[in-house]
Amino acid sequence: MLVMRSASAADGPAVRELIAARCDWMEERGLPSWRPSIDDLVSQCDNPCGDVWVLELDGSRVLGRTTLQEQGPPWGWTEAEKTEPALYMTTSVTDPCFREVKPGTLMAWWAVDQAAQRGACWVRRDCLFPELAKYYQSQGYELVREVERGRHRLYMMARAAERLELTERFARAATGMR
Repeated sequence: MLVMRSASAADGPAVRELIAARCDWMEERGLPSWRPSIDDLVSQCDNPCGDVWVLELDGSRVLGRTTLQEQGPPWGWTEAEKTEPALYMTTSVTDPCFREVKPGTLMAWWAVDQAAQRGACWVRRDCLFPELAKYYQSQGYELVREVERGRHRLYMMARAAERLELTERFARAATGMR
């Protein structure tokens, strides 16, 4: 069974392992990786705010981690957008060994459902790479705008919150892994 649950300090070793696997995958393809941030991302599992989440298989294997916050960065969004209730999804990392079941998509759908349950209108996220923006679009997110931030171009993305029937989707994904 696949479930999203709040991360804890006990998830640190598993999260470290999945991030290292993703880093290896990225580096093999000549992509910038999360490696310099591993310690920080792992330490966030012990966040008392409860905004770090893991996607777990059968209570034993962590397939992904993400952060879902009620407030996003102040840059990249208009003043009107900042007043709209939204959740902000960031630092999503998945184990590349399980990409056929699309753990990133499952986490993104979960965030959309969570936003609807919490009364938010949107799930927002951003990324640095046009290829990642295209991947997020395959999850139903729309490109809102591109902004320059320092020496980086950011792709600001959003998807309307809605209730999704995730129980069946998560069950089908878990069945596909066995």
